[in-house]
Order: sequence, then C-alpha cells, then structure tokens
Amino acid sequence: MSSRREFEIAFVGLKPGIHEFNYEIDDSFFEGYEQQDFRSSNAHVKLFLEKNNSFMRLRFEIGGQAEVTCDRCNSDLPMQLFEEFTMTVKMVEEPDEMNEQEEDADVFYISRGESHINVKNWIYEFINLSIPMQKTCEYENMDGPYCNPAARDMLNNMKPDENPQENPIWKNLQKFKGLDSE
Repeated sequence: MSSRREFEIAFVGLKPGIHEFNYEIDDSFFEGYEQQDFRSSNAHVKLFLEKNNSFMRLRFEIGGQAEVTCDRCNSDLPMQLFEEFTMTVKMVEEPDEMNEQEEDADVFYISRGESHINVKNWIYEFINLSIPMQKTCEYENMDGPYCNPAARDMLNNMKPDENPQENPIWKNLQKFKGLDSE
C-alpha cells in the first residue's frame, strides 16, 4: 500500500458498526511536517471507526514512546505516550461552510458523496497533543536515571539561602515602621 493511501479509509464499503484500524508511527511519518518537540518516536495508533448512517465516530488510542528533551536538566528523556481522542465526522451537503461555522474542534464535516476519509492529519495532531507542554523528569529532586548530574549541581548552587542576611538597603527604612498608627 502506498504511503499516500495508507491513512485513507474507504468507509463507503464498510457495514454499520465498529471497525478497527492499526497504525505504527515512526519518525518517517513526520517528514513533511514542521519540526517536532520530540524524536525517536515509536507510536501505536489504534483507531476505532463506528459507522452510522449519517455520521461516523472515530476514537484514536495513542500509545508508544517518544524521546523529548527535559525542560529542567536538558537531558534526553523517554516519554510514554498514552492518550485517547474522539472525532465525530458528519456527512452533509455543504461541508466547507459547515466546517467554517463549527465551533467544536471534535466535529468535522464531509460531503455526502465522499467515499474515503484521510486520518493522517488527525493522527499527527493527536500524537503531538499526547506530548505534555512541560517535559520534565518524574523525580522532584532530579535524582532519576535520566537526569543530567551537572545540571542538577548547577541548579542546586543557584538556590537562594535558607537564612538570608539582612539587606542593608532596608535598614534605614525600619525607623518608619508603625508611623501611620500614631
């Protein structure tokens, strides 16, 4: 099967009910898209397509692993992917107009005459949404197996003192404390 058609589902020949599709996604899938926040991806996408007379419900289950850069210690960090997304695809006469007016991002319209639906862009979006905005090691003390010890030492040296010295800038202002109550 050509890579162009690999993500096209010919739903017109499917019987009403639930149908399952499986996709293995690696870094080659993301070629042609903008640069990603991750690399060495190995994602598994399980798609359940529930076909009805005038609409389809698509449930994407994203699993697998990708490598990200830790925001705290700048070390390579394997990130488990596990997320679930649902899309509703409705068949209408004027799909372009309906898509412009639709406020719900989880609803998409196609023409009644369509016979295929391409899920590649949704898979791309959902894998990207599976990566958290803040990518850090699970360990609060940065003592995990992937943490960069040099970065940990540098961040620990930058912590403020527990017992700060009295700042001489404020010393002369102390005499004005409590003047407003007189």
